[in-house]
Amino acid sequence: MADRLTVSEAAEALGITRDAVYKRIERDKIRHERDADGQLYVYVEKSGTSQRQNVQSQSGALTSALEARIDSLERQLEAERGSSAELRRLLAAALERIPPQLEAPERPPDTPGEATATETAEGVERRGFWGRLFGG
Repeated sequence: MADRLTVSEAAEALGITRDAVYKRIERDKIRHERDADGQLYVYVEKSGTSQRQNVQSQSGALTSALEARIDSLERQLEAERGSSAELRRLLAAALERIPPQLEAPERPPDTPGEATATETAEGVERRGFWGRLFGG
């Protein structure tokens, strides 16, 4: 025999939240009905205490499994951090062995199409390619 309870009463009897009861209703996992006034009722077996204990034991098992998974992931993260530190150390050692490059010139050489500078009494005069070509 089942008790006819409101959603709030059913949540309390089952030891779950109201949202969890609504999800069970949506998935049609719990017997329910609406009365003429639109009130939603849920049918919960009278052995609600054993159902609550079952839900709590399942919750405890899930919690234990999640804690074990978290511990495993934390160990894996520490191993990866150690590996990353070793790789950084090796990269730094390799970079120290590379000879330094020649320093870049202060001013790149003139190339066609770029402006060149000539010294005048007033300062720096810039001429483009066409100015150099036609002497202007």
